[in-house]
Amino acid sequence: MVVSFAEIRAEVPGAFDEACPTRVVLDHVMSKWGVLVLMALTEGTTRWGELRRRVEGISEKMLASTLRTLEKDGFVARTSYPEVPPRVEYSLTPLGDDLMERMMPLMAWIGVHARDIVDR
Repeated sequence: MVVSFAEIRAEVPGAFDEACPTRVVLDHVMSKWGVLVLMALTEGTTRWGELRRRVEGISEKMLASTLRTLEKDGFVARTSYPEVPPRVEYSLTPLGDDLMERMMPLMAWIGVHARDIVDR
């Protein structure tokens, strides 16, 4: 069952208004790199280099910035190990898992239909 925009706004007054925090979350989660990083992390805990390989085309600077933002928002956990050389791993938090459980069907739909949409 599809929930309408009006139903969401009735449940959460002011949701998606211009000054609403929902706009910030949408910007972080639905940005090109945010989506791709989150999707890559659905495969499990990942180190920096592997994450960079999974998200083809992302620069080191953009990956660092995206991970910082998603970590600050509570979607991604960063675990640093006191080793030489340093080892850092990234994973989805429970909030990130909850988000991706809902987002992956949309990503699957986009994967199936993207070529037809772009070719129009």
